[in-house]
Amino acid sequence: MAVLRKCARPLLASVFLSGGLSTLRDPKRVASAAEPVAVPLGSRIPRLTEDPERLVRINGAVQVGAGMMLATGRLPRAAALALAGSLVPTTLAGHAWWKEEDPERRAAQRTQFIKNLSLLGGLLLAAADTHGKPSVAYRSRAAAKSGASRGRTAAKSGRHAARHTGRAATGALSGAVKSLR
Repeated sequence: MAVLRKCARPLLASVFLSGGLSTLRDPKRVASAAEPVAVPLGSRIPRLTEDPERLVRINGAVQVGAGMMLATGRLPRAAALALAGSLVPTTLAGHAWWKEEDPERRAAQRTQFIKNLSLLGGLLLAAADTHGKPSVAYRSRAAAKSGASRGRTAAKSGRHAARHTGRAATGALSGAVKSLR
């Protein structure tokens, strides 16, 4: 499975590296198409610009950075989530097939939209991939269960020790009283 991951991650990342670099080189090319999504997004998120060209550039930088991280296996789960987040506005802005009047352009945009949905599915799988290790949630539940079991064992041992110590103390005390008589 490790070989599969080493091959699949760069393949999945390649489309984001290519698209991100293209956007960084010429953000004006896609800024006008991104405007219907970029401006409302920029106005809703504090400290984010409403300038479509800058938002497109930011999105391209995220795609290049996270794409490199995914391709090289550096924080691949976080990189996949970042790419998934950057893919949503890109898809909504760039492939709004429902707005197209021309049947051929509508079909082409629908194909690209579905391709991006497929990429989103792959990114979500990559984000959930734990490299065959148990997930953090599983390990947390197991640790809690183990801790509770150890706590019960410690309590049982403590009760046993207390009873044993109590009997020994009672025996020693009665022996001391007898010797005083």
